[in-house]
Amino acid sequence: MPEHPCDESSLRWNRFGEFEPAFHFTILDIDESRRITDVLFRLPAEAQIVLHRHLVLNHTFVVQGEHRLYEPDGSLREARATGTHTVSPASERPHREGGGAQDAIVHFSIRPDGADDLYELLDDAGNPLARVTWPMLVELYRAQAV
Repeated sequence: MPEHPCDESSLRWNRFGEFEPAFHFTILDIDESRRITDVLFRLPAEAQIVLHRHLVLNHTFVVQGEHRLYEPDGSLREARATGTHTVSPASERPHREGGGAQDAIVHFSIRPDGADDLYELLDDAGNPLARVTWPMLVELYRAQAV
């Protein structure tokens, strides 16, 4: 199947923290009454982002490239091709994500169902570094609109 690159010209990418390798996001929409956030993540080609775990339900759709998930030790857990939709419940099992031969662009629909904590970021030993929260996403969305 031929690759059709996503036209990113209208997207405003924001760097996520100071993590290396760098990865970027743009918040497409937030439904504050239902507490659903739609975000595009651009994950770097042939690289693995910060170790983390998803604390809430996420629906993902691979828009471009190959979305790779890795075990904490760096071994490949799963590879999702362009056009793949996945429903992932909250999980205590940490992982890293990245792109295949090109940057992956993945749509995440984050559905916290009332929870404030969305993701837990971990160091390489699995120790907590920070949490990404619902109020944080709302603040980032409002700042992005300015």
